[in-house]
Amino acid sequence: MIGAFAPPRSTHPDLAAALTECRRAFVSVALFSGVVNMLMLAGPLYMLQIYDRVLSSRSVPTLVALSVFLMGAFGFQAALEVIRSRLVVRIASLLDVRLGTTVHDAVIRLAIQNRSAAEAHQPLRDLDQIRTFLTSPGPIAIVDLPWAPIFLAICFLIHPWLGFMALGGAVILLTLTFLTESRSRAPTRAMTQDAGLRAAVAELARRSSETVVAMGMATTLAERWQRVNDRYLAAAARASDVVGSYGGLSKILRLLLQSAMLGLGAYLVIRQELTAGAMIAASIMMGRALAPIEIAIANWRSLTAARQSMHRLSTVLAQVPSRRSSIALPKPARSLDVEHIAVAAPNGKTAILADVHFQLVAGEALGIIGPSGAGKTSLVRNLIGVWRPARGKVRLDGASLDQWDEEALGRHIGFVSQAVEFFDGTIAENIARMSLEPDNDALLNAGRAAGAHDMILRLPAGYDTKIGDASAALSAGQRQRIALARALYGDPFLIVLDEPNSNLDSDGDLALQNAIRDLKARGAIVVLIAHRPAVLEHCDKVLVLANGSQQAFGPRDTILRKGSALPTRPAATGSNVAVLRDPNAGAGP
Repeated sequence: MIGAFAPPRSTHPDLAAALTECRRAFVSVALFSGVVNMLMLAGPLYMLQIYDRVLSSRSVPTLVALSVFLMGAFGFQAALEVIRSRLVVRIASLLDVRLGTTVHDAVIRLAIQNRSAAEAHQPLRDLDQIRTFLTSPGPIAIVDLPWAPIFLAICFLIHPWLGFMALGGAVILLTLTFLTESRSRAPTRAMTQDAGLRAAVAELARRSSETVVAMGMATTLAERWQRVNDRYLAAAARASDVVGSYGGLSKILRLLLQSAMLGLGAYLVIRQELTAGAMIAASIMMGRALAPIEIAIANWRSLTAARQSMHRLSTVLAQVPSRRSSIALPKPARSLDVEHIAVAAPNGKTAILADVHFQLVAGEALGIIGPSGAGKTSLVRNLIGVWRPARGKVRLDGASLDQWDEEALGRHIGFVSQAVEFFDGTIAENIARMSLEPDNDALLNAGRAAGAHDMILRLPAGYDTKIGDASAALSAGQRQRIALARALYGDPFLIVLDEPNSNLDSDGDLALQNAIRDLKARGAIVVLIAHRPAVLEHCDKVLVLANGSQQAFGPRDTILRKGSALPTRPAATGSNVAVLRDPNAGAGP
C-alpha cells in the first residue's frame, strides 16, 4: 500500500529504510485483508441458502446450522478487522518513529540554509500528513481493491448479465476516481503550501509580539495573515468540493447500481434463469466489489495530500546534507587553521568573503572586526561547522571539520550567537545543552566561568528556574551570560562569541573579560566578533574584514596602530564581492 505513493528511487537512506520496513509490515495487513474478504462471502452464501434451500425445505435445523455458521464467520471477521486496523495504526507510528529524528534534523538544517519558516517546518507537516492518511480508512480500502475483480468474477458466474452490470458500475466509479485525482491535485497542493505559510506568518508575529504591540502593527499583520488564511480556506474549499462532489456522486451511483442489480435479477428470476437467492447474493457481491472504490474516492483528498507529502519529503531529505559520521578523533588541543576559505551561504553562487586565511594556536584569542555586512557572522558559521566553506578548509589540530563526527565536534565547540535563544526547560538544562544526563560539576563550573553563578542563584528557583522561548523572566544581559555559560559547558577547545557584550552591563562586561582570560589560561582558542574596542583587550590577534575580503590580520597592537582596524566603508554588494566561479576574484592580501 505504501507503494501507492512511493518516493523516487534516489531517496534518503533513512526514508528508504523506513518505507521498506513499512512495506514488510503491510504484508501482514494484506494477509488479514485476504481472510477478511474471504469471510465476506459468508453473507451472500447465507442468503443464497436461505432463499434456495431453507424456505423451500422448511428445515429449521438447517436454518439454525446456517445461522451458527454465519455468526461464527462474522465474529472471526470482526476480530480480524480490529487486528487489521490496529496493525495499520502501528505501521503509521512505526513510520513516524523511524523518520522522526531524521525529519527533526532536516528542519534544523533547512533553517541553517536560510530557508523560510514555512519551508523549514514543511518536512514535519509532511510526516504528519502521511501518518494521518495511514490511520484513515483509505489504506484499508486500497488493500481491499485487489479483491474487487474476484467479487465481479463471482457476479459473472452467477449470471453474465449481472456480471456486465457490475463491471459497468466499477468502470464508472473508477472513472470518477481518476477525475477526483486530476481535479483535486492542484487545490490540495495549494492548500498544503498556504497552510505552512499561514502558520509561519502567525509564528513570526508571536515571536515579535512586543514590537508588534508597541508599534501598532497588530491590525496590519492580522490583515496580512488573513490574506494568507483566505487563500488557504479557498484552496481547502476547492479540494473539499471536488472530493465531496465526486464522493457523493459515487455513493448515489453505487446505491442505484445495487437497486438496478436487484431489478435485473428479478427479471432473470421471472424468466427462470436465476433463483431468488442468487439474485440477492449477486447484489451483495456487487456492493462489496464497489465499496472499496467508493471509500477510496471519499478519502482521495488525504491520499493525494499524503502522496504529495511523500514526494516532497523525499526531495527535501535528498537535498539536505546527512550528518557527518566518521572515526572518533582525539580532543583538539593545539590549533585552528583557516586555509584560504571562500564563505558563501548554502546553495549560494556568490561568495560573501573570499580567501580568508589565518592560524591560531592554543591559548590565543582573536577579535574579528569590520563594518556591518562585512561577513563576520558568515565567517563564524564556517568556523563552527554550521556552513561548509565553498572553497578551502577549516581545521582543528590538522583535521578538517568535515572529518569530525558532528556530535563529537559539537562537544569541543562553544558558541554564543547574536540572538540568544533558549529551549523550554530549566536554566540548568539549557546550560548543560539539554543533556539527558548532565554533569553537575561541569554545569556549576560553566556557570562560574561565565560569571553567571551568583546571578543565577539570586533567581527565584536558582538553576531550576524555568526558561524557554520567551524567557520573560530574564533581562537581555542575563540571557547573554547564561548563553555564555552554555558555551563554556564541558570545557570546549574552540569558543566563538558573536558580539557577546552587546547587552552586558559593567559587571557583565567584567565577567566576560575574566572568562576570556581564564579560557586562554587553560589553553582554549577564543574567537569573538567585537564592536566595542574594550572587548579586544584580551585578544592577541585581530582580523579585519571589509568589502568581501580579508583586509588585515596580525597582532592586535600592530593592526590597531595601522588605523585600518575599523573600516568605515560598508561591505560591497556588487563587483567587489567574489563570484564562486572565479577562484581568484576578490582575493585578500
